[in-house]
Amino acid sequence: MNSQTPANVPNIENWNLLLEGKVAVVTGGGGGIGRGISELFAEHGAIVEIAEIDAELANTAVQEITSAGGNARAHIMDVREESDVTDLQKKVLDTHGHIDVLVNNVGDYRPLVRFLDSSPDSWKEMYDINLHHVFLVTHAFLQSMIDGGGGSIINVHSVEGMRGYPGDPIYGAMKAAVNHFSTCLASGFGRKGIRVNGMGVDLTQTPQVNYISGYEDADHLWEAWAPVGRLGWPEDQARVALFLASDLSAFVTGHNIPVDGGSHAGGGWFFSPEAKRFVNRPKTL
Repeated sequence: MNSQTPANVPNIENWNLLLEGKVAVVTGGGGGIGRGISELFAEHGAIVEIAEIDAELANTAVQEITSAGGNARAHIMDVREESDVTDLQKKVLDTHGHIDVLVNNVGDYRPLVRFLDSSPDSWKEMYDINLHHVFLVTHAFLQSMIDGGGGSIINVHSVEGMRGYPGDPIYGAMKAAVNHFSTCLASGFGRKGIRVNGMGVDLTQTPQVNYISGYEDADHLWEAWAPVGRLGWPEDQARVALFLASDLSAFVTGHNIPVDGGSHAGGGWFFSPEAKRFVNRPKTL
């Protein structure tokens, strides 16, 4: 008997509530891209468990989500710490039994240390904030996702893990590792109902990366800096995350999508003889 039929495609009952009743864990979900993802997931019916190191950001996000009719809870923690992740796992699974969506969103390029000035200590700092926690949190929730019938893991990394990054090769290597971890995890666990995809972000305005200050007089150059001709915002990233989390992408796994306004396709970094460094937004062309 042939088990392969069109009926295998998941049915979408409500296109306005793409994540209705789904449990989603979002790390760094209180600010920036994570905040945008948390809000949009809640708008589409998800129960959002926000893991956030900044209590003020986390509580504000939960307050605004619940005020808008959504469902969210904050966990003040450091995803780099195994004990904190274990505590998060217990609290979430004690409440829900399993999760359906995991967004590993935490990451940082700071402190930026040029390679010649770097050390094993700075390398470890980059590892902990950009890669180690992805392993920790994924390991903590993967079995529950399998037991619950499957789900979607979204690893937010950077376009710098998909192209050459002259600024800090250690940071670039960590992001490339998340990129490939996503692909490997997808190939290993797809048959157990787990889809895994990555998002290579760039040129998105957040509290962490300010693309506006200092460039007000060069606003007209966005058509040169990004093929789409504009700056990105957390909402742009959140919409792609929603696609990857929902059954809209039921046949998509193992991919790393640049959500970058086209910067990866268009090039990205230029050496400035005047500034004596690489820049991604040259003010003179």
